[in-house]
Amino acid sequence: MAAFLLRRTGTALVVLLAASALVFLGVRAIPGTPVAVLAAQQQDQGNGQLDPKLVAYIRHKYDLGRPLPVQYGHWLWLVVHGDLGRTQDELPVGRIIFSRVPITLELVLLSILLAALVGIPLGVIAAVRRGSASDHVTTGIAVLGISAQPVWIAFLLITWFAVDRHWLPAGGYRSISHPAANLEHMILPVIVLAIGIAAPLVRQTRTSMLNALGSDYVRTARAKGLNERSVVARHALRNSLITVVTLLGLTFGSLLTTTAIAETIFGIPGFGQLTATAVGRRDYPLVEGVVLVAAIGYVVASLLVDIAYSLLNPRIRVS
Repeated sequence: MAAFLLRRTGTALVVLLAASALVFLGVRAIPGTPVAVLAAQQQDQGNGQLDPKLVAYIRHKYDLGRPLPVQYGHWLWLVVHGDLGRTQDELPVGRIIFSRVPITLELVLLSILLAALVGIPLGVIAAVRRGSASDHVTTGIAVLGISAQPVWIAFLLITWFAVDRHWLPAGGYRSISHPAANLEHMILPVIVLAIGIAAPLVRQTRTSMLNALGSDYVRTARAKGLNERSVVARHALRNSLITVVTLLGLTFGSLLTTTAIAETIFGIPGFGQLTATAVGRRDYPLVEGVVLVAAIGYVVASLLVDIAYSLLNPRIRVS
């Protein structure tokens, strides 16, 4: 197990290094050089000409005057030491990002937990009762969940539960230090995100379970006299969870940034909303920081998925 973890960790570090290079080069490949954009934002353009002194100052401040390999090496050295630079407002990028990440992590983890608690059992039931009314109803609901737009679902829930009945707040965020208020403000955005996760999760679980239930080892387990509940739970479901874990891992990585819609609608000051703000303002140091942290989230999620694989199927460790 230790050798397996070391191999996977080494691979993750290589991927992170490649991701950091793509982040660094990608920001500098944006049309309109960072120097021109930053200079235009910081001066009053009377005749449309950029002040040469301001351009020189920005090149020096953001280390944009040296060759790209030298810039990348210096930037990577600072990143490794925890310095992600400063925003246009002279605020530390790292401090801003890591003040927002816990909020989004809470939202993402609660959404995935709710989706798993609903989606996996429904997928199992649909597979076990294939062709029945419950299978058709579950599959139809899953298709509707995939087709529905998060914005539409969000405004529908706000109208029903906040505006009409005043059961839940329409938006805002309360710190985790106030658990009851925090949970109350999280319910609607969590439901919105969970619907988008649970719908494909139901379909994936159903497909994986159908493949497992038709396999030789399940037929052997039934022939040995095991009861149906044990066959489904201990044999079919455990092997089906490998593809389900893959879906949840990829979902976790993507939600770090795609929560921007839900966070904007419900006024949650999370990482997704910060990403949208950074791109909108063309705050290049902040864009670099949020994209790099999002890439780290993807890599960490992939590493956790690999570890989950090895726990679900020990043969993966050996191979």
